[in-house]
Amino acid sequence: MDTILRDKLRAINEEYERLHEKMALPEIVSDPEAYRRLVRAQKEMEEIVTSFQQYESCEKSLNHAEEILREETDPELISLAQEEKNSLQEQLVELEKKLRILLLPKDPNDEKNTIIEIRAGTGGEEAGLFVADLYRMYTRFAEKKGWKVELIDEHPTELGGYKEICFQISGFRVYSQLKYEGGVHRVQRVPETEAQGRIHTSAVTVAVLPEADEIDIQIDPKDLHIDVYRSSGHGGQGVNTTDSAVRITHIPTGIVVTCQDERSQHKNKARALKVLRSRLLDIKIHQEQTTRSEHRRIQVGSGDRSERIRTYNFPQNRVTDHRIGLTLYSLDQILDGELQPIIDALVAADQAERLAQITETEISTTK
Repeated sequence: MDTILRDKLRAINEEYERLHEKMALPEIVSDPEAYRRLVRAQKEMEEIVTSFQQYESCEKSLNHAEEILREETDPELISLAQEEKNSLQEQLVELEKKLRILLLPKDPNDEKNTIIEIRAGTGGEEAGLFVADLYRMYTRFAEKKGWKVELIDEHPTELGGYKEICFQISGFRVYSQLKYEGGVHRVQRVPETEAQGRIHTSAVTVAVLPEADEIDIQIDPKDLHIDVYRSSGHGGQGVNTTDSAVRITHIPTGIVVTCQDERSQHKNKARALKVLRSRLLDIKIHQEQTTRSEHRRIQVGSGDRSERIRTYNFPQNRVTDHRIGLTLYSLDQILDGELQPIIDALVAADQAERLAQITETEISTTK
């Protein structure tokens, strides 16, 4: 491990200990908000500190094994010490890699809840049916993770699909897992309406928005045009008889948001404002990514909605993520919510690319 990395880790370890001591101070214990802030800050460092302690412990064990190899004459003990040395060297390599990943800059939105919007693209009714498939896939994935799903708005089609659907997923670090899902999802299958059994290709777009609160995005009420009307969705008997649906137009950007899932006009307005803030935050994030330094954007995590990110091929039971060249022959399981293998691979690719960028920067600065 180089000196720069070691010094950085030691500084974090010292800060972790300092926070631990500060949490015992009477003025902090008596201030719940200050105490929570310190707990949160310490929690963010915990895995780094623990991993660094493991690294230093491995180093001590390695030094001991090397000492035995230098001084011991018993062949059996030498053999055991050599095995231990090899094992410890491998552990040190893995721990250093883990520590470098843990030190990567955190996405400030990773802890946020997420709003997902899925819209039918090319393919007519078949695209609408695939919107329903993806909605079920994300719902099932959320159930497996213990997350909560709330429908915000829907525009169903006659055949049981959706022209578009908008919903929120709440839970632990939702955005950190789902932010890679933004883009064009393509499906290849034989539609039920196709008599000759020909494979059709359809596409839908998925937008993944970190939930924004009023601190993230402030909206001037003068910039809003609000309409109310009767709902037309599946909300039940009472929904369609009152002017509970809300349409909000953000005049400066032209963004239009509708919400009609709740019977209460006030609840629909609150949800629509939540979606509007999240869309405005999404625009802000993409603008920052475009103008941030001269480094190229990380393609795996860019969430570019015009980018074809994944193909779902039903005849071959195949799913291919084009960004990382990953192909899995388990489409049925993936559509049933088994998304974790794809997400894990995307996270790993994202981390590897960011590590490579940091290494390139470090090399160029030392020249």
